[in-house]
Amino acid sequence: MPNLVPASSDRPAQPTVAPLPSTQRSAVARAFRLALSLSVSVPLVACGSVQKVRNLVEGPPSPYLAGYIGNVVADEPVAALTGRDVLARGGNAADAAAAIGMALAVTLPSRASLGGGGACLAYKPGGNRAPEAFLFVPVGGSGAAGVASGRPAAVPMTARGLFLMQARYGSVAFEDLVKPAARLARSGVTVSRALADDLDAVRGPLLADAGARAIFAAGGTPVAAGDQLVQPDLAFTLDRLALAGVGDLYTGLLWQQFTDGADAAGGGLTRADIRDSVPSETTPLLVAGERGDGGAARVAFLPPPADGGLGAAAAFRASEAGGDGGTIANAIVGAWRASHPVGANSGNDTAEAQSALDNLGSQVAGTLGRLPASTAFTVIDRNGGAVACALTMDNLFGTGRVAGQTGIVLAASPARFPRPLLAAAIAWNPNAGSFRAAIAGSGQNDAAAAVGAAMARALRGEPTAPVTDTGRVNAIVCPHGLPGDHSACVASSDPRGAGLATRSD
Repeated sequence: MPNLVPASSDRPAQPTVAPLPSTQRSAVARAFRLALSLSVSVPLVACGSVQKVRNLVEGPPSPYLAGYIGNVVADEPVAALTGRDVLARGGNAADAAAAIGMALAVTLPSRASLGGGGACLAYKPGGNRAPEAFLFVPVGGSGAAGVASGRPAAVPMTARGLFLMQARYGSVAFEDLVKPAARLARSGVTVSRALADDLDAVRGPLLADAGARAIFAAGGTPVAAGDQLVQPDLAFTLDRLALAGVGDLYTGLLWQQFTDGADAAGGGLTRADIRDSVPSETTPLLVAGERGDGGAARVAFLPPPADGGLGAAAAFRASEAGGDGGTIANAIVGAWRASHPVGANSGNDTAEAQSALDNLGSQVAGTLGRLPASTAFTVIDRNGGAVACALTMDNLFGTGRVAGQTGIVLAASPARFPRPLLAAAIAWNPNAGSFRAAIAGSGQNDAAAAVGAAMARALRGEPTAPVTDTGRVNAIVCPHGLPGDHSACVASSDPRGAGLATRSD
């Protein structure tokens, strides 16, 4: 992984290159041709050794931090380790979260493709500052109603959303957080149990598409857990994002290639759909909590349209009172969706949801059908910065089709499938200005209830998982606060899943 270069710092001036003997010129030329073919930027350095040639392509080696670096928990192990590496090299929680999200597009494309979307909460310690919410949920294209294939696609929101979150809270150049995902796609990743299980669930319809079959059954046999998955087209796309910037997918060459590929796959997306769909930064839903030691805590939950946060907040309150969080979570989200259909945004949804949450004593009645899958992850850094995210494709592998030669699996339009419950929460001590807990969940209909119940248990000093029949949570809890005693921090991934929780001292 290249050095994580602070976005605000100036890069050093390039050295003058002296003429080289012909043999050395050939070696350097080959290194440059290789680098250019991979679409990565390289420093201009004269070299004659194997290590220096390697540095031309990969960047010079970077020292790792010593001591506690933070925690990462994700549903897919390689993505979790990618985030841990960012923390180890000096990145903060937002940097690591962006790298994890991009890596998941490679390692778990069934739930987190660049073609999908999601939502994140981000927190920076100090003072009484509350976390902020970043919403980039999948939205449908204008041509969804006329798609003859019956598989309208969602606008790709993941890259734009992660970029916005990291631009506000991160500390390094975003390009350095895309490159690890590009290398994973190019060199190949070991198929995890999580991806293998998702593939097995939809194998028939997914592999009926030639584009998907070329990725997930390139040798004629579907990939299985332990196999190597190589995605050269996706690697090129990620290299392009690192080189030209995220905007290239929304207004540049990739924008044209993606739209043409999505149209050929029956996605029903226009260039205007992609150009004009932007993520938002807003205030979260806020709930007062009580710590097990009798102290105060505040908890932030994702706001609509990530309405799993509304359900999680309701479940948190019910769980604190000893009630059934699952019942109230589904009831309030069902009622919310009945009055706020897809595409209807009053411009004041967060305030309306906060009011509904604050008036839970009144009768709420709603039901939810079977909901799509999602994936979730949490990160904290050594200073107490935290991010909790939930990502989705609105269906396992979305539409099951790929946007041309971009390697991007198209997410399903919310006009075709119901919205998933995107649920995440961050608790902090408003008096000390310190982090307490970050929890994000998946598990379809149980995701919101799981996050709410797990947060209530975390603040009481109890284990966070498993808390519901099918809901799974990725949790990081620091009972003494952070900054503070990091030795008490605990990271956990639901043992029923295939995720990974990392820690380093």
